[in-house]
Amino acid sequence: MTPFGEKVRALRKARGVTMKQMAKDLEVSSAYLSALEHGKRGKPGPGFVMQVAGYFNLIWDDAENLKELANLSHPRIVVDTIDRSANATYLANLLSQRIGRLDEQTIKDLIARIEETIPS
Repeated sequence: MTPFGEKVRALRKARGVTMKQMAKDLEVSSAYLSALEHGKRGKPGPGFVMQVAGYFNLIWDDAENLKELANLSHPRIVVDTIDRSANATYLANLLSQRIGRLDEQTIKDLIARIEETIPS
């Protein structure tokens, strides 16, 4: 699952909207919406993100948060370490090889550490 997919699912469930109904209302297939929610599709385009924001009447910070989640939701990323140190390349490779073995709390701890060390 991706951050965007998790948020869309939460919004949908909180409002009692089925995936089938939302897909119909947004004029996309249920399969596409399901793939987005489950992280089996790449990050959604900005137009679709705004459609979803409008569908759930999200404004200001909530709409911006949804856009940010979409930007951080590509399930297959490439980390370019050209012109970076050997340690940067090592870190990127180590994370790609071992991320599947990290428990959720460790992932949250790493995210917090990165966000506090390197603000966006």
